[in-house]
Amino acid sequence: MKQHLICISAVAILTGCSHKQVADRTNIYATGSSTVFPFTQAVAEQFHASHPQLPAPQVEEIGTGAGIAKFCGGVGNEFPDIANASRRMRPEEVADCRAHGVTDIAELQIGMDGIAFVQSPGAPKISLTPKQIYAALAAEPFGVEQKAKSWKEIDPSLPDFPILVYGPPAGDGTHDTMNELFLVPACEADPRVKALKADKARVDEVCTRLRGDGGYINAGENDEKTTVSMIVNPGAIGILGYSYLEQNAGKLRAIPINGSVPTAETIKSGKYGGARPLFVYVKRSSAQRIPGMKDFVTAYASAIAPKGYLTQRGLIAADDATRQKTQQLAAAMPHSPAAAPKKS
Repeated sequence: MKQHLICISAVAILTGCSHKQVADRTNIYATGSSTVFPFTQAVAEQFHASHPQLPAPQVEEIGTGAGIAKFCGGVGNEFPDIANASRRMRPEEVADCRAHGVTDIAELQIGMDGIAFVQSPGAPKISLTPKQIYAALAAEPFGVEQKAKSWKEIDPSLPDFPILVYGPPAGDGTHDTMNELFLVPACEADPRVKALKADKARVDEVCTRLRGDGGYINAGENDEKTTVSMIVNPGAIGILGYSYLEQNAGKLRAIPINGSVPTAETIKSGKYGGARPLFVYVKRSSAQRIPGMKDFVTAYASAIAPKGYLTQRGLIAADDATRQKTQQLAAAMPHSPAAAPKKS
């Protein structure tokens, strides 16, 4: 899996930055979701600008699943302090954390986002339902071999152009949430799949395994790569986080799902079916070791307000109660050690 490691610096992006975590690390290290990445990166930039005496935070983009796995690998300087996640941590991931001694974790919801199905502005307009999306992307839609090559074969009301969808890989938070919110409900509602309910493994395969014949293409963790691929193939559809759509409104057009397009209002109200919460998971033990950790988390909690700078980057502010809880968790972080004075 391609890793995107950024060392936030006012001078240069990659200068002096190494993925290898040394035993005496004193900088904040965050990893995980590509959707949450730009928000944590923005906080890191602001934090380093206001705390120049501290080493620059490292922010890594490897996907939610891979990021949580690395975060749960253990406690110590060789492991991340923060996991960015575009979905809630799963019970089996919590168990993995505990098995490796990672037990004191704060779950902070930083806001809302949505999964957006997008196309190039010049492409033929299309409006979809979850059932049509599932029928087009599944390897065995409703238990039957996938044969459809065009959207019109899925539904006569749809345009007659090839099915070509660029989306996230398995293990990515956007991929997992797409399954949860769109594919699995559409699949399990069909009588043919209901008849298979006694065979859970078969139902999981039918509902979540995507076609491998070129109709669905793994575009990796990078939303920008998906957009470039769509420009090369203007009839293609991309699956991205809403925040990226918001930042590239002139280059991309949202596809209505059940007649609703993703906007800040439809996502926050729940009218758009692809809405999802975004999280950062923080090791409280890191706050006791890493200089500035408490201040960093507190700064993050402040930046998620409706008029905070993260909303200018596409983050949708959560409701008042959720933001208050996040701020309380940040305030309850252990105090961080003082930074060692810089050598003259």
